[in-house]
Amino acid sequence: MRFSNHLKQRLLDKYGPWTLVTGASSGIGKELAERLAEAGLNIVLTGRNEEMLREFGDVLEEKHKIIAEVIIADISSTSGIHTLIEKIGELPIGLFVASAGFGNSGQFIHSPLEREIHMLNVNALALMMLTHYFARKFAEQKKGGIILMSSIVGFQGVPNASHYAATKAYVQSIAEGLFYELKPYNVDMLAAAPGPVNSGFAAVAHMELGNALKPSDIGIPILKALGRKPTVFPGQLTKILILGLRTVPRWGKIRIMKLVMGGMTKHQTYET
Repeated sequence: MRFSNHLKQRLLDKYGPWTLVTGASSGIGKELAERLAEAGLNIVLTGRNEEMLREFGDVLEEKHKIIAEVIIADISSTSGIHTLIEKIGELPIGLFVASAGFGNSGQFIHSPLEREIHMLNVNALALMMLTHYFARKFAEQKKGGIILMSSIVGFQGVPNASHYAATKAYVQSIAEGLFYELKPYNVDMLAAAPGPVNSGFAAVAHMELGNALKPSDIGIPILKALGRKPTVFPGQLTKILILGLRTVPRWGKIRIMKLVMGGMTKHQTYET
């Protein structure tokens, strides 16, 4: 999809001058950060890999002539989230993109409890705390946007990725509700629910995704949908999967997703 000048200007006018992107060191987060910088927004990149984030920030500054700030914070802990918010300070952020995520696949009972708690903290607790902070901030200023990364696995139970799918169901549900709650305050909320994406998750987990989407397939469709609908299913593969599952009963969807996840990988862990 072409990144039109009209869309670039709309993003800059409506959500500029600054955006915060979590999980920007790889995958979908990196793609969205690249496109937002291309639109002219200054960017705060946050995560734990300082070297990778600073290298990426330097590239964005040189290529798109914007300002890229790096804040090192571990959002798997509440103290790390408070540190991030404190370091942001009074920076005029108008768009929050929650792309950081953690996942694993395999049987739930064979996964260490500590790993499942970490996933819950990153995918749900950190997302909720940062969304609460920015939703209140944007509502006060009557301007802003929030993008939360959901997934098509969040619409039914998924054997071999049960807890991961449950965290994405949380993301999907809170985004759908907040879309309507925040609309009177002129704040846009979007749940982006792609199908399988060959990103940092797949690379770390050695997932056999075959003809999976690339981050570049879905970045612009996500940004185009912001402010226009509560949920976007970006990418052609996503649309095909959604269409194919539309008439299948819920128990059938669960069985199909079990086959999909079982075929992609054995027990693995992946994080962005």
